[in-house]
Amino acid sequence: MRIEQYTEGLTLKEMKCELGDNGWGYVFPQGDVSDIDKIENLLKKAGGKPVRCALSDYSQGGNGKAKPEYIITFNDDVNIIIVVECKNIASKHASENLDSPRGFAVDGVLYYAKFLKEKYNVIAIAVSGTTTANMKVDTFHWQKGQDDYLPLNKARDIILEPKNYVKLIKGEKLQKDYSLDEIRETAIEMHDCLREIKVVEAYKPIFIAGILIALCDDDFCKTYMGLPSFKSVMSNIQTAIESVLKESEIKSDRISHIKHIFKTLQDNTKFAEIPLIQKKSINWYIEQLEMKIKPMMDYADSTVDALGVFYHEFIKYSGGDGSGLGIVLTPQHLTEFMCELAGVNKNSRVVDICCGSGSFLVTAMSKMFKGANPQEVEKIRKEQLYGIEFDDGLYTLAIANMIIRQDGKSNIYKGDCFNEAIADEVKSKNINIGLINPPYSQADKCELEFTEQLLSVLSIGGIGVIVVPMSCAIGTKFKDVRERLFKKHTLKAVFSMPDDIFYPTGTNPCVMVWEAHTPHYQDVKHETPRKDTFFGYCKNDGFVKRKKLGRIDYYNKWAEILAEWLKLYCGNDIKDGLSARKAVTHSDEWLCEAYMKTDYSQLTQDDFQKTVNDYLAYLIKAGEVNES
Repeated sequence: MRIEQYTEGLTLKEMKCELGDNGWGYVFPQGDVSDIDKIENLLKKAGGKPVRCALSDYSQGGNGKAKPEYIITFNDDVNIIIVVECKNIASKHASENLDSPRGFAVDGVLYYAKFLKEKYNVIAIAVSGTTTANMKVDTFHWQKGQDDYLPLNKARDIILEPKNYVKLIKGEKLQKDYSLDEIRETAIEMHDCLREIKVVEAYKPIFIAGILIALCDDDFCKTYMGLPSFKSVMSNIQTAIESVLKESEIKSDRISHIKHIFKTLQDNTKFAEIPLIQKKSINWYIEQLEMKIKPMMDYADSTVDALGVFYHEFIKYSGGDGSGLGIVLTPQHLTEFMCELAGVNKNSRVVDICCGSGSFLVTAMSKMFKGANPQEVEKIRKEQLYGIEFDDGLYTLAIANMIIRQDGKSNIYKGDCFNEAIADEVKSKNINIGLINPPYSQADKCELEFTEQLLSVLSIGGIGVIVVPMSCAIGTKFKDVRERLFKKHTLKAVFSMPDDIFYPTGTNPCVMVWEAHTPHYQDVKHETPRKDTFFGYCKNDGFVKRKKLGRIDYYNKWAEILAEWLKLYCGNDIKDGLSARKAVTHSDEWLCEAYMKTDYSQLTQDDFQKTVNDYLAYLIKAGEVNES
């Protein structure tokens, strides 16, 4: 049975607030505002909702006082309030003439608002339905003392956090905390809609990123809802993209490529036939990205690559995990760990020569902002972050990511990181930190060759931190590259990472820390290492697998585990079961497992049984033992 309390609870959940004090303000249920005389008196003036009452009629209030589902007040703006009215089924959302306040959500919330606007600037929200899939939402702004209200069309069928409603009516940037659930829901829905109108896979990332770039143009943001046709919206998107990218000094051929894709989509007749006010229209995509995804990217304290996560979820539904389309998302906690190993700070100059959607650059940028003054922040954005990306779609995602974060000038190069001209350009930037997750299993280049190329563009003594398959750390593979690396650069550390850290992709990775242009050997002829390499056994990051969520920090162990890993590395400490030191050559194993001592105090009967079972399985597979 559908009851109204479901809708009320869902509304609070989507608003990310609770009854009572929320720090920024207060949520009052059922008109229980006796402590605020001004609101109390206005609700009494409104009285109980009548069955019929025109919006222009102020004389039809019932007995008692009005009891909207929620009244929300703000500590830092006492002149603004939110009023919310809910109905349990979508068919009770709005009447034809908006004159049935007792029976319909929109009619009811506007009935409350017309009394409350006597003393307040009112944000009126009508919500109908019991699930996000069938929910209808309309939001209105009724300014204090005005005769008419203004529909907030950008918030149609979307529920925002209360503070973001205030930002919306003030024309400020929305900001919201990272939410994987919301990203996933939005990605699935948008992917399914694009599939219905037959948008090819290669165009999808550029479509998403292009809209986000267009939303960086203030004029476009303010006007797109008022444009009369599909064609005019698509034309204005292209104009806004060109304006934003020219300002960021993106090359004209890249701008033309992105605009060409939107021109192609403009010829999609199925897309063009969808009315602009309906779901799945071009305006719907713009609203969804502006209201749901972009605010996560604009969140100043977030190190999360929300756009990368969104696109990763988006392409999962194309029939795979996305790796075939050129994206394997580096887990957020891994990018943070690698930035810590590199010592990223406000003075760093950072490059990722295989930058994908820009995960490392986003994380590094956030860490660089810590402790930086406004002038230093501006310098970081303009001069201290660089990337190279070969794939068209991912390049567009990367520049969107950086432009949206107001990097001032998007220093993302389109092309091959092994291109001599691009490499020379990056070398000239005096970059001291490199962070990469190179493409795996390439036909022409191994992962250590990407490592070698990264180190070649760093300044002397620069630090390169690379996540690569464990096969790169085994002495029998890639001998020539390993030898070249040790002749020019120093292997400072290697960390064995969890086998399933890239779940659902099955690569077993390790993280390497290199010092650029400082030979590993003090005596190259006799292959004598200058010093020990630190090895970390970081197989347990505290993350666990959960259905539909992947690997998550369910038990909140990561912060403590990260602190221990960094403490061991920074102190160059040896701890049984976790770390070791060893002077290694290019032909040795570069893994902690080869050198650390076992911490027997941590072994259990289950560990013993698992080892026996694994060994027995190996013997059976090798034909040494008969299964019977």
